[in-house]
Amino acid sequence: MSHSSPSLSWFGILRFGLVQAALGSIVVLATSVMNRVMVVELALPAVLPAALVGFHYAIQLVRPRLGHGSDRGRRPTRWIIGGVALLAAGAIGAAFAISLMTRSTVEGLSLVVVSFAMIGIGVGAAGTSLLASLAKRCAPQRRPVAATVVWLMMIAGFVLTTVVAGRALEPFSPGRLIEVTSVVASVALFVSVAAMWRIEDGVEPRAVPPVAAVAVTAPPFRAVFAEVWQEPKARALTIFIFLSMLAYSSEELILDPFAGKVFGFTPGQSTQLSAALHGGVFLGMLAVAVVASVPRLARVIPMHRFMLAGCLMSALALLMLAGTGMWPSPHVLKQTVMALGIANGVFAVSAIASMMTLAGVGGASREGVRIGLWGAAQGVAFGCGGLFAAASSDLARALIGAAGPAYALVFMLEAVLFVVAAMVSARIYQGADDRRLSGFKNLPQWSPM
Repeated sequence: MSHSSPSLSWFGILRFGLVQAALGSIVVLATSVMNRVMVVELALPAVLPAALVGFHYAIQLVRPRLGHGSDRGRRPTRWIIGGVALLAAGAIGAAFAISLMTRSTVEGLSLVVVSFAMIGIGVGAAGTSLLASLAKRCAPQRRPVAATVVWLMMIAGFVLTTVVAGRALEPFSPGRLIEVTSVVASVALFVSVAAMWRIEDGVEPRAVPPVAAVAVTAPPFRAVFAEVWQEPKARALTIFIFLSMLAYSSEELILDPFAGKVFGFTPGQSTQLSAALHGGVFLGMLAVAVVASVPRLARVIPMHRFMLAGCLMSALALLMLAGTGMWPSPHVLKQTVMALGIANGVFAVSAIASMMTLAGVGGASREGVRIGLWGAAQGVAFGCGGLFAAASSDLARALIGAAGPAYALVFMLEAVLFVVAAMVSARIYQGADDRRLSGFKNLPQWSPM
């Protein structure tokens, strides 16, 4: 039985985006600012913060279970706010742990491990429930633009926090780090609570069983997860996300070292190169949103074709980047990195929009589990991306000797990952037309009308 309910307004989508920005603002403190503090100010081995970041990604393997809890509760706002609160507490705890390390390394390490576990669980709970809730409440024709808005607001949270926190931390001291982290975490929690206030009123499906009844009749998580994993499309999309995000995360991690070792770029020049990459990502996402907002274009170019094209374009750009490693040209490098960013933006936002659509078409009340499964695949891919990039580049340099050809080989490997991901994407939507996907019934058309 289907239930009609008012779809989420554009203002409501912006409110979800504010929460995503709040998540990004806290996460960037832990994965970027605290990373630098541990390595530079505390002179700790670089492997320590890298292991902590990897640990926080590994913890996100619990995302499917968290999504199942959100599905059963029928009130994802509680999971979103609870996740942000746990994330905020974990970030503050990590700041205290860094301060404690100056006096007791063992006690500081114990606290920082617990804090990063809280960060991982908090991100998983809030992020999974947020995207699942957005998928349930957002009209099909608005999902591509909504995915773009939410993703870009998360990036805005990254940028704003790094700029503001960077200035506020001067001159640095462990106490100042605690103060800045506490303020950022508190503001992020306040913004999240304000953004989610009564957002479910008027947009939540009406005819749902009471929470108590759901808790009694709902199947256990293992049965639900097994059911979702048996869905060919859900399983294939999981593989696609892992492969594409592994290539996506590893390419960015070796771009700066590549520019420095092969082209002799200074840190400032490498930062400008990263800005070109992220600027391209923004343009790629914006292009997809514009096409999705025009009815005729949306009918001609459905979202799954953007996903396929984005992967193939990323592979081509990486091959061009490999060429600059063989025949260095700073001018070509910047243009190629911009093109890579555009391709990444196209595939990333179309993949998110496709996740939002596929989350609800394989069976009722499983959106959170599916989103959690795909979020876990993304987390594992990002966690492995650093290891893959570092190990493959080190091995290539050891075997080849010259830095340029070594990095070129790594970029070619990443291009292969994108090609394989594109092949998986094509299989997911094999036999699909603009109105219906093979294997699913009643899939809404990608059109803004």
